[in-house]
Amino acid sequence: MPLPHFDTGGELPEGLHLATLREVGERFGQGNEARVTLMKLLEDIHGRVTRTGKMLRFVIFGSFVTEKAWPRDIDIVLVMADDFSLEPLDEGTRILFDHQRAENEIGASIFWVCPSVLLRETLDEFLAGWGTKRDRTRRGVVEVVP
Repeated sequence: MPLPHFDTGGELPEGLHLATLREVGERFGQGNEARVTLMKLLEDIHGRVTRTGKMLRFVIFGSFVTEKAWPRDIDIVLVMADDFSLEPLDEGTRILFDHQRAENEIGASIFWVCPSVLLRETLDEFLAGWGTKRDRTRRGVVEVVP
């Protein structure tokens, strides 16, 4: 499932694009020190969240999944099972579910949700919405799949 080419603005076309973690690394996790470092962080986060056994979806958005040479951080939306709980998590995993701490301490902007809280849109609509930029234009986001 190859990722589409960038548009003329250096971004993925609007929508939710599927890729394996390996494909994400090949496309976005190389080229300079910043991208390599962020890819290692992404792999670490993905591993920790996967080990909870409660992750349903893992979506990457923002500058990391664009043509931008030096992205500042990694932006992630996690969809967790409705019965997910922070209680059994070790501190290294728990930090991933505290947006401000994750941003300040590891350089990742992480948002998370359980499907039952969505009232007006489908889960796919919610995830694709993370491609909306500050200027209200839209770009693509990438969902990591097995």
